[in-house]
Amino acid sequence: MGKYTGPLCRLCRTEGTKLFLKGKRCLSDRCGIDRRSYPPGAKGKRITFKKSNYKTQLREKQKVKRFYGVGEKQFRIFFYKAGQKKGITGTNLLQMLELRLDNVVYRMNFAASRAHARQLIRHGHITVNGRKVSIPSYILKAQDEVAFKAQSLSSENIKTMLEDVKGLVEIPEWLIVDPEKHVGKVNSLPNREDVSIPVEEHLIVELYSK
Repeated sequence: MGKYTGPLCRLCRTEGTKLFLKGKRCLSDRCGIDRRSYPPGAKGKRITFKKSNYKTQLREKQKVKRFYGVGEKQFRIFFYKAGQKKGITGTNLLQMLELRLDNVVYRMNFAASRAHARQLIRHGHITVNGRKVSIPSYILKAQDEVAFKAQSLSSENIKTMLEDVKGLVEIPEWLIVDPEKHVGKVNSLPNREDVSIPVEEHLIVELYSK
């Protein structure tokens, strides 16, 4: 599937839940799903679909993919790797997605959204344990330290951005952040309870297990 380039609020309305794709707008009264909670399209208010197990499973998968900004090919790779690890496949999958560098940068309040975090990473502004990492899908480990490059912090644009996103999202307990130095650390691996999106991951496992 190609990259989606349409209105982001349309994705939230399709999935029926906030995916927090547009930073502060998602927390304001301008949020698309708050203003129009029905599915997009001319018949959005009236249209009804026949429910099926496949559709329910597919919607759960699409919701998680869009929440974390992952394409189908990459999502399948994550699912395969989750199945190779010890433990519950669905929980392993969500844990790996939470530990993606772009998600961690966003959860540390270093970016306005996960898409914004990916842009910062690709442009070389983010370091992991003192080394520049430009791969948004990089999987962090416990005790890894995430920070901005010193050169990036001297930029007025970055300074303004960091001030603007301060306190945007609640920092989970598995992350430790120094907001003054703009440095964070993965204190421990995230638990299932740390996943902020409402999802029934067992439906995704059932979908891919067919």
